[in-house]
Amino acid sequence: MIYSMTGYGKSVLQLPTKKITIELKSLNSKSLDLNARMPSIYREKELFLRKQMAKELVRGKVDFSIYVETTAEDTSTQINTPVVKQYMKQLQEVVNGEATELLKMAVRFPDALNTVREEINNDEWQSIQNEIDNTITLITKYRADEGKALKTDFDKRVTNIEDLLEQVIVMDPERIEGVKERLRKGVEELREKYDENRFEQELVYYIEKFDITEEKVRLKNHLDYFTTSIDSNDSNGKKLGFIAQEIGREINTIGSKSNYAPMQQLVVQMKDELEKIKEQLLNVL
Repeated sequence: MIYSMTGYGKSVLQLPTKKITIELKSLNSKSLDLNARMPSIYREKELFLRKQMAKELVRGKVDFSIYVETTAEDTSTQINTPVVKQYMKQLQEVVNGEATELLKMAVRFPDALNTVREEINNDEWQSIQNEIDNTITLITKYRADEGKALKTDFDKRVTNIEDLLEQVIVMDPERIEGVKERLRKGVEELREKYDENRFEQELVYYIEKFDITEEKVRLKNHLDYFTTSIDSNDSNGKKLGFIAQEIGREINTIGSKSNYAPMQQLVVQMKDELEKIKEQLLNVL
């Protein structure tokens, strides 16, 4: 089974005083490229989360985000009462004014407000971690669904190449006879006497240079291996990429040896199908 590197997952957690949204997005990449965005209060968990993402998602350009929306009164800022009173006392010595007006001015001065650093609540974090696990499950399912679509396309392309290869196999005897006939006509046009036995020996040697029997067998084996690897539990994009390279090597060799226009046309079609496979392999995990 294959997985796509393209995926998306989103979970929303409603807590008593805040709503937390967790998002995971991934695209194709040669390795794991993780970009994490989260409030500073959760930064101490980032290393753990990165290790978890690396284990679960393996590869891809991944954007991981935690968004926090406050839904009730929950402030970490407190008035520094002694400082504010001191400011108000000093202001009263300068100007006569109501206490309310003096307070408005005093809270604008430095150190009038204290921001208390939030600490992670263990129960709250456990709830968040459960939602992160759920989001990873969602993006993994998304990747699996995308992988099924990729597999359908791969099966179609491989079948097309196999059909074209079968046409090459059927056409091959005709190609060989055509090569023999061209050589024989070429010799006859020289209007020179020649040793028939020697000619046949040279013809066999020449034909062997254009023989594509091994390439046809190896190409069929590579196509079968590609199909088997897609269905295996350890299927991965890099492995399939290596197999695709071997498929391309055999197709290119058949094209260079064919020396026969109709067969070369089939080779061009096989190359076109293979390029479509390679393009899609960039998205396979």
